[in-house]
Amino acid sequence: MRNRTIFGKVYRRCLCLWAALCLLLCGSAAGEGASAGETLSIVALNFPGFDFARHVAGADASVTMLLKPGADSHSYEPSPKDILAIQNADLFIYTGGESDTWVERILLSLGEDAPETLRMTDVVTLLAEEHTASMQADHAHDHGEEACDDPEHHHEAHAEEMDEHVWTAPLNAAAIVDAVAEKLCLLRPEGSEAFLANAADYTARIREVDEAFRMVVAEGKRDLIIFGDRFPLRYFAAAYGLRYDAAFPGCSEDSEPSVRTVISLVDTVREEQIPVVFHIEYSSQKTARILAEETGAKLCLFHGCHTVSAAEIEAGATYVSLMLQNVQALKEALN
Repeated sequence: MRNRTIFGKVYRRCLCLWAALCLLLCGSAAGEGASAGETLSIVALNFPGFDFARHVAGADASVTMLLKPGADSHSYEPSPKDILAIQNADLFIYTGGESDTWVERILLSLGEDAPETLRMTDVVTLLAEEHTASMQADHAHDHGEEACDDPEHHHEAHAEEMDEHVWTAPLNAAAIVDAVAEKLCLLRPEGSEAFLANAADYTARIREVDEAFRMVVAEGKRDLIIFGDRFPLRYFAAAYGLRYDAAFPGCSEDSEPSVRTVISLVDTVREEQIPVVFHIEYSSQKTARILAEETGAKLCLFHGCHTVSAAEIEAGATYVSLMLQNVQALKEALN
């Protein structure tokens, strides 16, 4: 049911975008990419792509982010202005998951006017979303215990969806940074030396973050993390061998867990003596607060680096700075 709802929304969204695009193409001339000597124009859909691009491209490039500060890309709908920005860009960076189905339609419709693109999901090995014990408790509540005993029904209900949040594992982020550098070297060969040097500098800092996480996990007293929220950290958990439980998968549109899910999470927190319950950025925190109140666990932010606030942008937030905050949060959760 969830898949059909999402696809229905995507289909309606694409119809609206197609109409907007036709108006744009009829009313304006196609933009030209930057030639040698001109400022490179890079458009990123979300914060990770924006942050990686600005560090690799340097101060001489124009790097913009379509997703407004604090917004959720899962419900993002581009404006005609956004579509025009994509068309006029030299490089467009996007995730490439189910939430970005509209992007493929737009790029196809642009034909020869489409910019060079980097799809982050093409850079790394993809992992499927998982349904943890508490998520399955929610499924059992929705569909009935007998239905979940049917293998075919179970397979249909839990059909694999690839997790989109590939940057949450630092080594994946480092690989994406390198891929951005490769794209920019192709677009502006004369700047290759600077692009590669910038990428090497940033990937070195990202690898330091990776080492910090590995040390925290190695020294931790436990290996289970609890999210009273969506869980966009599938790649992160896999990278460090962490167990996890959560209210919803990473791309879920749900916001109200079943009573069974809440009970399951509460029981797990108590049985495993979990000291911290996480929530992600810009969520309602409703479920996480319930868990914290019921168990006495501390409520704590784990930043998925998916989107940032205007204040965080103004304060100079980067992927590295946000992940370093997560290092401290994880240390508290595992001890």
